[in-house]
Amino acid sequence: MNLMFKGRNLLIATKHEKEKVIAPIFEKELGVKCFVTSDLDTDELGTFTGEIERKDDPITSARNKCQMAMELTNCDLAIGNEGSFGPHPSIYFIPADDEFLLFIDKKNNIEIIVRELSTDTNFNGAEIKTEKELKEFATNANFPSHGLILRKAKDDFSEIVKGINNTERLNNTFYHLIKKYGTAYIETDMRAMYNPSRMKVIERATKKLADKINSLCPNCDNPGFGITDIQQGLPCEICNFPTRSTLKYIYTCMKCNYEKEEKYPNGKLTEDPMNCDICNP
Repeated sequence: MNLMFKGRNLLIATKHEKEKVIAPIFEKELGVKCFVTSDLDTDELGTFTGEIERKDDPITSARNKCQMAMELTNCDLAIGNEGSFGPHPSIYFIPADDEFLLFIDKKNNIEIIVRELSTDTNFNGAEIKTEKELKEFATNANFPSHGLILRKAKDDFSEIVKGINNTERLNNTFYHLIKKYGTAYIETDMRAMYNPSRMKVIERATKKLADKINSLCPNCDNPGFGITDIQQGLPCEICNFPTRSTLKYIYTCMKCNYEKEEKYPNGKLTEDPMNCDICNP
């Protein structure tokens, strides 16, 4: 445990109950006292459903959440999260949950960031017109443990109902929209308190962040000594040609710029010829 943070108050900048997974981990691993403020409205920075457009990248948004919350509470230690959803960056046909978690210590001028990219998500949306389509979508979205959103149309925010987590409300909202407009747009509610799958990804990101904070620079003892680069080039065991597999990790201190290399991080000294562009072009 890093004594730099023990006993200090840590503000979790959320209005979507993320403290349920973040607080237990940070209180155990850092010895902080976590709290939230009801005065914070993170929706001002953008919403998943699009009524308020998100103008900043995820890291800037997470930083803005922290700064807004710290100004409201006069606290110098905060954590913020920003998630986005869409096609996986390398497996294009699979949806992904991309979570950034940011830790700010204004007292010691420290900022530490981690990212957790996961395909464990129910993210989806569709135009529906029949009760059969409604039921099929709900089943595939893990309803009612995962909330749903219904609205008039995909790009129409004039009539929208969020946080639907029981069958009666789902059916009533659907029939109302169908009777009024003849069609409806249904989507998964990606706000953390309505999405247990997302909560689990945030929990994994939180563990990763706590580990990184507790990783101290060997040169200056600053927290957050972590991987900043991954270099390919693990040699093929047959031809010795550098492959695309990981050869080493590069760790860098954000404060003193000390660098450390970790070769063969996966315990492998050579790569299987099946993964070599020369032996298996």
